[in-house]
Amino acid sequence: MKRPRWKTLSLRARLGVLVAAAVALAVVTVSAISWGITRADLYDQFDARLQSYAQLAAKAASPEEALETLRDTTKPGPDRNSGLTVQFNSATGAVTGIAGPIPELPHLPPEAPLSAGRAANVHLDEERFRIWTASRPGGGTVQVAQDSEDVEDSLGRLGAWLLVVSAAGVLGATVVGRAIARSALQPVDELTSAAENVARTQELSAAIDVTASGEIGRLATSFNAMLGALSRSRDEQRRLVEDAGHELRTPLTSLRTNIELLIHADANPGRQLSAEDRSRLLTDLDTQAVELTALIGELVELSTGERPTEAEERLALADIVTSAVERTRSRWPAVSFEAELAGADVLVRPAAVERAVLNVLDNAAKWSPPGGTVRVTMSAASGTVCVRVDDEGPGVPEADLPHVFERFYRADTARALPGSGLGLAIVEQVVTQHGGRVSAARADRGGARFDLVFPLAAS
Repeated sequence: MKRPRWKTLSLRARLGVLVAAAVALAVVTVSAISWGITRADLYDQFDARLQSYAQLAAKAASPEEALETLRDTTKPGPDRNSGLTVQFNSATGAVTGIAGPIPELPHLPPEAPLSAGRAANVHLDEERFRIWTASRPGGGTVQVAQDSEDVEDSLGRLGAWLLVVSAAGVLGATVVGRAIARSALQPVDELTSAAENVARTQELSAAIDVTASGEIGRLATSFNAMLGALSRSRDEQRRLVEDAGHELRTPLTSLRTNIELLIHADANPGRQLSAEDRSRLLTDLDTQAVELTALIGELVELSTGERPTEAEERLALADIVTSAVERTRSRWPAVSFEAELAGADVLVRPAAVERAVLNVLDNAAKWSPPGGTVRVTMSAASGTVCVRVDDEGPGVPEADLPHVFERFYRADTARALPGSGLGLAIVEQVVTQHGGRVSAARADRGGARFDLVFPLAAS
């Protein structure tokens, strides 16, 4: 299907055409109204003069006397009474007398709407006349006619001038429309150039200067905000890849070294490993493979967690925390877990929130000594609910508190322990996506304290 020609025009051309059309319509409308008002005014003046003539003529005894009276009483002037004709009619409509250049005026019968006290246009022998009919005191009517060519000519000249002015206005509107379109769309051109430059160079720092206001200014500001968000996202992705490469390098190197040692030992019968060394080496390989698998899983979770696909549900947060506590208790049998949970409904993605709580509980259990206790409590206040996890470990050093939720960050005391440094980063990401916040501090019993705060579901 062929597209309409209007849709093939550029935005600048459309705006120019619309401005030109609006101005042209205004010019034509004003010209037409001016011509109409002038025409009505001229004919009102002409009719008022004819009416006064008819009133004088009605008092005369004959058309000749009436015509002479009109010539004597009117002010002299060029062609003041040109074409003036007076005709007397009887009550029955018969012509009883006529004086003037017109042989006979068309009689309007008494029942006609323009009979007495009204004006009418008449064309005789290609000449234009206007007739006013009035009643005579003694009965019958008098008709006074005068050539209206001067009025028609004046209206014709005025119409011609208005046509010229309208054409000039349309032409000027076209020029002004193009200028307005060019000026109004200059910020859009700058925005388009900036977008094309970003697409060509992939340089997201090329923001445009916001000089316009209104919708164009908002569009430019939004474009700059979008570029900033894209730049931050790309920087985070680059940093994630770099950090992931750094973290993966150590377990991969260890795996490769141990595998090469096994291959070398099997290839040299004289240098066979003892059963104990071989068992320890295989155990290390299994541990490293598990840690590598966990690291890759957390990397995938962290990279895809920014685009959640799980639907939100209205649930009791205590049920999610209880499930997480039970799962953690089975994985850390040497640590005790105590839970005091309050009822509070939240609108969350249950699997993601349970994963976040699991990460905090795993971290607390990892740092707690054998026989230690991890305490989980819940409290609701001011439209939020807080899940607090306290452990009996050494706690987080003050210097490390601002960094515990950063990706791959590991305190000096934690570098020898298993873990990827991504668990708490996932916790912060999940809680933030639900409109909450996380914090770390020292617990009352000296261990670490983590608070996960979620907004309550609307009642």
